[in-house]
Amino acid sequence: MRAVFGIDVSKVGSEVAILVNGEQVHGYTMPNDAIGFSRLLGDLKTVQHPEIVFEATGVYSRRLQTFLEENSYAYTRLNPLEAKKQLDSLRVRKTDKIDAEKLAQSQFVLNRKPTYVQEEVYQQLRDLSRFYQNLTEDIVRAKNRLHKVLQVTFPELENILSTPTGEQYWNLVTAFPCKDFVLNQTNSELMNSIRQSTSKRISDKRVASLAEKLTELAEQSYGAIKKTSPMVEEVRYYAQELLRLSKRRQAVLDEMVTFAQPLPEYEILLSIPGIAETTATSIIGELGDIRRFQSANQINAFIGIDLRHYESGNFLAKEHITKRGNPYARKILFKCIHNIASASHTKPCHIADFYEKRKRQSQGTSTKPHTIASMHRLIRTIHYITSLRIINFTIILQPKISKVVYALLL
Repeated sequence: MRAVFGIDVSKVGSEVAILVNGEQVHGYTMPNDAIGFSRLLGDLKTVQHPEIVFEATGVYSRRLQTFLEENSYAYTRLNPLEAKKQLDSLRVRKTDKIDAEKLAQSQFVLNRKPTYVQEEVYQQLRDLSRFYQNLTEDIVRAKNRLHKVLQVTFPELENILSTPTGEQYWNLVTAFPCKDFVLNQTNSELMNSIRQSTSKRISDKRVASLAEKLTELAEQSYGAIKKTSPMVEEVRYYAQELLRLSKRRQAVLDEMVTFAQPLPEYEILLSIPGIAETTATSIIGELGDIRRFQSANQINAFIGIDLRHYESGNFLAKEHITKRGNPYARKILFKCIHNIASASHTKPCHIADFYEKRKRQSQGTSTKPHTIASMHRLIRTIHYITSLRIINFTIILQPKISKVVYALLL
């Protein structure tokens, strides 16, 4: 007897269809809570080796997935695009109840393998990686808003340091949101304000230099508001928000490093020139356990850099990447290639050599195709080293790579 549970997951509840040897014997709607999962567990215990199929629906299917893993049940989690393509030919009408039934029916035909269950540390790293990305987006948004409002209150303040960013700069913005806060103080009072505005110890010479420059910038400034304007508090709010967000993001990064350090792929990624802690932990968080992929091409499809090929008669369309997959991983690896290329001046490696070679071969065109090709080369290297657990992997990353090892990477 073969029993298949097809589950269509939605926000509040899920439709369950139970098929035995291809015939539906039961179906019901359950809430996605302890009561609903308790009912599902009772049904699962009535059969031996149940096959469970459901479609990944983002955060909504996480609870069902956790429930199944905690009760040691294997399951098949389908990508939404994959599920759509597999079920479209079977659908006449579309409802949640029909979708659950068709998921179960298709399992008897397709015999899908159970989904690879990763260690919990990879899910924790993914959650932290998404949190880190969200904090980065919030920081960029707050920077833009601070710049906009500072153009009204004290635009010259952005020239106080070499770059208008960082803890010291945001502390200075909090202390001196408009020129009146500078000009209404004596030189000694101004120097004391600068000392109090920073958490780090700075020399008297540095304080005097900042005070002199602040006074010079304030004297040449012509602000559009007065000291009592509400925009002054707005400037302070964004500066303090940037301080808070940057500290929180650093704490998240430290936690990511703590989780990633025991993993074998962490040291492998750090050995590649141009990849530091932030990039290494983010790659592991988004790709997960790389050993679950049987080939590098599967990783390409997972992040959406596999090529779309279209040919009909004498027409051959230009190939483009599908962009179906993990956009976070695609963005991280895209930036990673440029970091590797920048670091190649002092720390060369075969990935940077490949990137420069592709650039020379097609001068004057966009660098995006070369970056995508280099991403594929990087993925193949990481997958090969990680899968075989090579101890002396630094040999592979040298620019003058042996022909035998190079052939294995192709």
